[in-house]
Amino acid sequence: MGIHPTAIVDPNTEISLDAEIGPYCIVGAGVTIGPRTRLIAHVYLEGKLSIGSDNVFFPYCSCGVTPQDKKYKGEASETRIGNGNSIREFVTIHRGSEGGGMVTSIGHGNLLMAYVHVAHDVVIGNHTILANGVTFAGHVTVEDYANIGGLSAIHQFCRIGRHAIVGSYSVIKQSVLPYSITAADHKVEVFGANRIGLERRGFGPDAIEPLQNAFRILTRSGLNTTQALTRIEEEIPQSAEVQDLIDFIRSSKNGFSK
Repeated sequence: MGIHPTAIVDPNTEISLDAEIGPYCIVGAGVTIGPRTRLIAHVYLEGKLSIGSDNVFFPYCSCGVTPQDKKYKGEASETRIGNGNSIREFVTIHRGSEGGGMVTSIGHGNLLMAYVHVAHDVVIGNHTILANGVTFAGHVTVEDYANIGGLSAIHQFCRIGRHAIVGSYSVIKQSVLPYSITAADHKVEVFGANRIGLERRGFGPDAIEPLQNAFRILTRSGLNTTQALTRIEEEIPQSAEVQDLIDFIRSSKNGFSK
């Protein structure tokens, strides 16, 4: 086990023999660290926190700490981090709370750039990219392959759909549609399908063109949401991606950016 002599590690931890704990790291009781995970230096971890394999934690990040929520009363909530994540400098990840299921979770293969803040009860999926300074309020869900631009702020209870891209400096107050390009200047707007991102991930025209047509109906036709969904179902080939989009809209609890 590679634990630097300046690191402080509580005896009530579970650390894989081939994990690496760098200089001046602090690892508190109740932390579990999986194989080949590296804490480079000056990392602060607090339990109950489970970390999988092949993660890299960069200097001055802190994970598993108490939520910034006045309703939190010391309940034994937790934080879960999967495999292959890159947690960059000054990232803060807070554990869950009773009001949100008691768990903050991050999946696999995510990149959290510097100064990202993950608040209590946030659920982040797999293979997301969260650029510098992205801030999540509590109870946010980020689905697989979402990409959120720098200095964006995401309001409580919002949901960022899979394969969506959110432009930098956006303030998101409602859920973001899957497969979309969404950005906010003076107001939040949807600019159609995330064509380039989808092409890079292997989606072909048979998936992308129906999505693009569905977004045109949603955002440019002047129809209300119910009318737009009816028209999409009648006129657009029902690919798996279009069905995902329809299901996302119908399950949205706080509305969505259109």
